[in-house]
Amino acid sequence: MSTRICVLAAAALAGCAGYGPGQLPTGATARQVQDQMGPPTGRYPRPEGGERLEFARGPFGKHTFMVDLDATGKVERWDQVLREDVFNQITPGMTADELRYKLGRPVHQFGIWRGATVWAWRYETPFCQWFMVTVEPSRVVRDSGYGPDPICEVNEKDELR
Repeated sequence: MSTRICVLAAAALAGCAGYGPGQLPTGATARQVQDQMGPPTGRYPRPEGGERLEFARGPFGKHTFMVDLDATGKVERWDQVLREDVFNQITPGMTADELRYKLGRPVHQFGIWRGATVWAWRYETPFCQWFMVTVEPSRVVRDSGYGPDPICEVNEKDELR
């Protein structure tokens, strides 16, 4: 009986979408990408032609994989973009569309004064911080920086009890 359960569990897991691209080869088709990773959480046209597929991952949104497809729909490259070196490429004057193309969807958005919005992304870091970008009502980046992730404040309060 336990062998049967193990076989069924293995079959069920094999049918699930993978967390990341793993060994996704250059030249794989868009269909193969989606078979491995499930449906994309975003799609963006690439300036040079083709398409960028976004796969936001994790229970706290700390990973976003971008898979770049060429004009024929084949994988050129992929990258996990929620990293400080990518965040540091975000500059004032960028459009909200350029920001989404670079980082994917934010894990959180909240309004601030004069109609501006702060977009925030969590990422893997030894510090409890997230990356934040202020987006003006005109959908242009005003500024960006790092700040304390509110989820850590909740965890610290829980630990103090």
